[in-house]
Amino acid sequence: MRKDFSNVKKNLENLGYSVKEFNSSNDALLYLNAAIDNKSVGFGGSETVMQMGLFDALDKHNTTYSHNRLKDGVSQDETRRLAANADIYICSVNGLSENGEIINIDGRGNRVSSAIYGHEKIYFVIGENKLEKDFDKALYRARNIAAPKNARRVKANTPCAVKMDKCYNCSSPDRICRALSVLWEKPTGANIEIILIHEDLGY
Repeated sequence: MRKDFSNVKKNLENLGYSVKEFNSSNDALLYLNAAIDNKSVGFGGSETVMQMGLFDALDKHNTTYSHNRLKDGVSQDETRRLAANADIYICSVNGLSENGEIINIDGRGNRVSSAIYGHEKIYFVIGENKLEKDFDKALYRARNIAAPKNARRVKANTPCAVKMDKCYNCSSPDRICRALSVLWEKPTGANIEIILIHEDLGY
C-alpha cells in the first residue's frame, strides 16, 4: 500500500532539508540526471541508487566514484577517498522516521561521514520501504532488517547474514554495523536534498 509522505515531508522541511517527492524511481532518475551535470559525484554503497540506474545515468556526463563500480586501476579504498572529496554525494538511508530522523549504519564509516559533511551538495534517495513511524522503529529497521540484508549482499560471515532474522551484535571480523549516524536535523551549513520515492527500493 502506498505510504503517505505528507507528514515526513513537512517534518523534514521544518528540519531544514529540501524535499522532493516522486511517484516512481524513473521520475526521480530523470530529475537527478538533469540536476547533476559536469560534477564529481561520490556514491555510498547503495542498492537503491544502483537499482534505479542512477549511477549509470550520471556516469555519462559526470565524473563518478563508486566502490561498487571501480574504474580501471583504481582500488576500492582510493575510490572511497575520491568519493569523499567529490562535489556531490549520493546515498540512501537504512531508516527514516516520520519525525525526520535519518539513520544510517556503516562498516567503514565512509558513507556515514560523507553523508554529513564535506560536499557541495548531498542527496538522500529514499524508497518508501525505509519509512517508519518513529525513531525506535526506524532504528530497529536499520539494525534488524537492512543490516542483515546488506551483510548477506556483501557475503559477510556474520550470524545476521546467515539467519537473516535480526542483529546479533556480533564480534565477527566481517561485522558491517560498526558506525551509526543519526541526523536529528540538517547539519549547520549543509546543503542536503531528500528524494522521496513511492517505490520499495534497496534494503
